Amino acid sequence: MDGYDESTYGEGIAARYDLMYGDPPPAQIDLLEQLAEEGPVLELGIGTGRIALPLGERGVKVHGIDGSEAMVARLREKPGGVDLPVLIGDFSKFELGEHFHLIFVAFNTFFGLLTQDDQISCFEAVAQHLDADGAFLMEAFVPDLARFDRGQRTGVSEVATDHTVIEVAIHHPVAQRVDAQHLFIESGAPIQILPVSVRYAWPSELDLMARLAGLELRDRWSDWDRSPFNDDSTKHISVWGQTPHRSQ
Repeated sequence: MDGYDESTYGEGIAARYDLMYGDPPPAQIDLLEQLAEEGPVLELGIGTGRIALPLGERGVKVHGIDGSEAMVARLREKPGGVDLPVLIGDFSKFELGEHFHLIFVAFNTFFGLLTQDDQISCFEAVAQHLDADGAFLMEAFVPDLARFDRGQRTGVSEVATDHTVIEVAIHHPVAQRVDAQHLFIESGAPIQILPVSVRYAWPSELDLMARLAGLELRDRWSDWDRSPFNDDSTKHISVWGQTPHRSQ
């Protein structure tokens, strides 16, 4: 989509984001807290702080990167939000001058990097900022190409008496990219259109990106409760760490 960049999604959805997705599951915060140990922690795509702030309440020191000033403004409005160090920028490449025990990117946000080169660059930046015994965690969906009929998809994700949410999408299989619009239709209000583009990757491709950056897979689960990853899994929680001979 012309004009779409790393800030577009966040700038459009900031006002709705927390209402749409709510609080993170307790198992998510538990696992991140455990992996963080003594910290510090870096979240890529920190957004409105829906994950970072609950971690901070448990004593974890969290830093963040996000491309959307509107999302970070929502974070700053919340209790404790002004205290989190956040860099406004592109998390495909960053230099913060310090190391982290845990770096994580949740809720498919990694796929907001729209080229393979940018995704590889992100892994490389993560590896440069990760402690020797630290972890890089990603939550991402497992691609399901059956969702598309002749390269297209139209679906309804929410229906109520006064509003509905419709998704329309086009699939570009060569680029592994999906360009979509979410249409929010409410009684008495103008239709709101929210664009979103993703470049999906299979778990095996992510593992190869990790290897190129000097990281290796440690664990992969189907969900935050550490349930086993298998052929029926619709998403994965993957954890990579430094390959011993290339650690910082």
